[in-house]
Amino acid sequence: MAELVSSLKSELYRYSPGGKLPSSRSLVERFRVSPVTVSRAVAQLAAEGLVVTRPGAGAFRAEARAALPAPGDTSWQEVSLSGDGGPQVVPRTVDASGLLVTLSAPPPGIVELNGGYLHPGLQPERALAAALARAGRRPGAWDRPPTDGLGELRAWFARQIGPALTGDDILITAGGQNALATALRALAPPGAPVLVESPTYTGMLAAARATGLRPVPVPMDTEGVRPDLLEAAFRATGSRVFVCQPLFQNPTGTSLAPARREQVVRAARAAGAFVVEDDFARQLVHHDAGPLPDPLAAHDPDGVVVHVRSLTKVTSPSFRIGALAARGPVLERLRAIQVVDSLFVPRPLQEAALELVGSPSWERHLHTVSAELGGRRTAMLAALRARLPELALPHVPSGGGSLWLRLPGPAADEAALVSAALRAGVAVAPGRPYHCAEPPAGHIRLSFAAVPGPAEIAEGVRRLRMAVDELRNRGG
Repeated sequence: MAELVSSLKSELYRYSPGGKLPSSRSLVERFRVSPVTVSRAVAQLAAEGLVVTRPGAGAFRAEARAALPAPGDTSWQEVSLSGDGGPQVVPRTVDASGLLVTLSAPPPGIVELNGGYLHPGLQPERALAAALARAGRRPGAWDRPPTDGLGELRAWFARQIGPALTGDDILITAGGQNALATALRALAPPGAPVLVESPTYTGMLAAARATGLRPVPVPMDTEGVRPDLLEAAFRATGSRVFVCQPLFQNPTGTSLAPARREQVVRAARAAGAFVVEDDFARQLVHHDAGPLPDPLAAHDPDGVVVHVRSLTKVTSPSFRIGALAARGPVLERLRAIQVVDSLFVPRPLQEAALELVGSPSWERHLHTVSAELGGRRTAMLAALRARLPELALPHVPSGGGSLWLRLPGPAADEAALVSAALRAGVAVAPGRPYHCAEPPAGHIRLSFAAVPGPAEIAEGVRRLRMAVDELRNRGG
């Protein structure tokens, strides 16, 4: 489609403002593309203000734009936004750069090894479309839903998390990021420390800092967070919140060892603290992973664990349906914040989620994703071992969609490698945004979930080899 858009732009000068462009049929025949491609290309030109479409009449070159007004003086905002209300308040920083690395689409021709979601070829597009169509015909589908979420959907999430929970313990959210942000606001006041795994998910760090919290790192090894250092961090900081991803952690891919799971919950309980369990990757398990441990929340009678779950990662970035699970008074606080922030999650989307997870295609989709992710992980491992053996891989994950690689040089080489990789035609994610303090070394994260398949993975690693060689030659 990009080539068609470029061609149409280059020809717009032939038409006077208001002049009619060729019909869709003639464009289909001339460029040998589908009617859908033509429709999308014209829609993009219209979105850019270059053409105007009139139903039943066609597309016309847009009139010349009026001169833009002189820009105003917004410099006063720097003073207003930097005011923190006094010396006792921690200034908020709203930095989404770490998230944008995985959300921004790279230019055409770039192999995307930095994506955070499944490639469209792995997304259940037909099943989602069918679920949305069926949901729209459900009785009351467009009525206002209960603020906590549809009872049937809440009960489904409860069954997925563990037998100790019921639908009454669940709040439906607009995806996992929304659930994390809600939990952080509910559990800690601005200025408070929040303990996090190091390294950890960039979106959680961004949400914590935007709320005015102070992330404090707790080191990990290949068996997850270290309970001894977690206990020390609770004592040193007085924190009342620890955020973790016990299963296929992002970015390392590690899972919390069985012996440590009870220790983590016990350490938090002794400190009078909550554990926010982000269980984002449970449905991204690889086919060779073996049995998975239950969520921490599944065996937590005292309400220490606030559990976050989402359907987004295993379906589509735009299918933003998630859940918060909690017990005790904290549930009411979570509910209040959720209502204030968004009132409720749109009912048609909740109805579509019920249609999707209740259809025969759901289990087939999960099976396909499991097999595909496992195969792509193996393909990336083989390519890295053949072309980039100097990049250390501390842990080979059995779930999730990426690998966490340690660079052989100093941390300063990380930014240079990311830039060189982009020049070589491959986008990778830098490791620095995953640390809330100084990183111990340079890292990169390579996604194998966001590319079309093994061939693109091999090509991306080949281009990364070129980038490494470029830096080495420049240094020599």
